[in-house]
Amino acid sequence: MDNQAEVRAFLRSRRDKITPEEVGLPSYGNRRVSGLRRSEVAMLAGVSVEYYTRLERGNLGGVSEGVLDALAQALRLDDTERRHLDDLARAANTPPARAKRQPVRTGVRPSVARIVEGMPGLPAFVQNNRFDILVCNPLGRALYSEMYADPACGANTARFVFLSPAARRFYTDWERIARGAVGALRIEAGKNPYDRELSNLIGELSTRSDAFRVLWGAHDVHVFREGRKRFNHPLVGDLELDHESMDLPGDSGLIIAAYSAAPGTAAEDALKLLASWSAPSEAPLDTEANSES
Repeated sequence: MDNQAEVRAFLRSRRDKITPEEVGLPSYGNRRVSGLRRSEVAMLAGVSVEYYTRLERGNLGGVSEGVLDALAQALRLDDTERRHLDDLARAANTPPARAKRQPVRTGVRPSVARIVEGMPGLPAFVQNNRFDILVCNPLGRALYSEMYADPACGANTARFVFLSPAARRFYTDWERIARGAVGALRIEAGKNPYDRELSNLIGELSTRSDAFRVLWGAHDVHVFREGRKRFNHPLVGDLELDHESMDLPGDSGLIIAAYSAAPGTAAEDALKLLASWSAPSEAPLDTEANSES
């Protein structure tokens, strides 16, 4: 990824979202910008117009933590956006020749695979920062059966969201899921600008999906933590499930994700039905490689 282009587009997109009235500035004259002027951001951040112009042109070289704090306040960045700005600044201050991309595991430790397999009543899987599902238990495969049935997805949930016709039916809140996926990929691109496989995935989705390309152009960021998702499963119908994502210490870029249904709900009954449907096959744990790499 081009760090300067990312910085330039991100700062400009945040500036465009804020009106003078929102930050207590008077609005006068014929404004040719949709949000704040550069001079207004510079004033709010306490830096010169020339210096802010340099930053917005993508040059974060040598920028201090204090200036980043001031920019975050001036542009009203939330915590996720601020961390993304930090990632962009860190990449800008690491010469490409010395930049060391942290490797993303292509395999999963056997102990982690056993944890996923040991939750037969919950759809659970291990995913990397490129949305590849590396290990998935039988109930997880049953939940995402349409993704696994589509060879074009390659057990990648981002490809499923944007490239599979089934996804818009499967995700009841498809637009929210799509925005979240794009925002999460942008976070990862900021953290790992030299991850070629990540860049290739983003390029593929930009080329093949108009929806992805439009959302990518918004430069929004997102972090998946916990929440609730609604599905329309082809076998059991509507499902409203809580999800949790947990980072794996020592395994950079890997998370365990699991879904559960609130007790006494229709979703709990549907999940039990789905579990009974997936149990007779006694399918082995889906994993391409469950050894350390």
